[in-house]
Amino acid sequence: MSALVSKETVESSPPEIQEGYWQRVRHRLVRDKVTMLCLIVLALMFLAIVFAPFITSQSPFTGSMVHRLKPIGTPGHPLGTDELGRDMLARLVYGGRLSWFIGIMPVVIAFIIGSSLGIVAGFAGGWLNMLIMRTTDIFYAFPSVLLAVAVSGALGPGILNAIFALTLVFIPPLIRISESTTASIRALDYVEAARATGAGALTIIRVHVLPNVMGPIFIYATGLISVAMILGAGLSFLGLGTRPPEPEWGLMLNTLRTVIYNKPLLAMLPGICIFVTSVCFNMVSDGLRSAMDVKT
Repeated sequence: MSALVSKETVESSPPEIQEGYWQRVRHRLVRDKVTMLCLIVLALMFLAIVFAPFITSQSPFTGSMVHRLKPIGTPGHPLGTDELGRDMLARLVYGGRLSWFIGIMPVVIAFIIGSSLGIVAGFAGGWLNMLIMRTTDIFYAFPSVLLAVAVSGALGPGILNAIFALTLVFIPPLIRISESTTASIRALDYVEAARATGAGALTIIRVHVLPNVMGPIFIYATGLISVAMILGAGLSFLGLGTRPPEPEWGLMLNTLRTVIYNKPLLAMLPGICIFVTSVCFNMVSDGLRSAMDVKT
């Protein structure tokens, strides 16, 4: 039985059954060592970027040509310095703020817009469903990377423009997943029974549809964060996202590529941060999906 069916049964069940369901979800998450490890890594990274001033006293903007390209382990610069003599540890922890912001914010905005449009399309059906879904199909004619680069290139470099471009990329898949999930719930017996009792559309959506569709949509959106991190870093790498001298992992990859043969490990540090963060978000999404697939 799928996670969706399980949630449908649980949400229409007494409170004690709902409590038992979420207890099983929590227990399965705790027993999933890979998911818990990824959650711990993400939590540590989040604490590091939030409390960056307590981790390093160095400025991510102040450089010195005398101290440029210092190796890892240099006193005062535990992760070395970049091509302009700026402390790598400071730029990594402060750069994580922008990288996480560019990776998470488009998914949050797309989640709100895409899930709303998808639920309306799936519940209403008819010409409104046709209008929303056919408009969504237009965006599928372009690869996501190409669409993000094209929109960012047309709007110009900048953080807000990059977020807008990534939001456009993620809205269509969220509309599709929420529409298909809502359409499957709309035909269930308890929704028809609610209609028969005279319940309005808004009441049915609020009471019966939203509790059952938000779980699968949220899990899918969590998986998109890893994609957003990579695409956001790619836009900054191409000069279409964050602009110098702001620290951001994708932009740091671009500036450090000139020293990749002299200091390969130094040049790899931003890429390692992007890779670890993306993998952890992806594994957490898979762990949530497995944990919610509880047999009733």
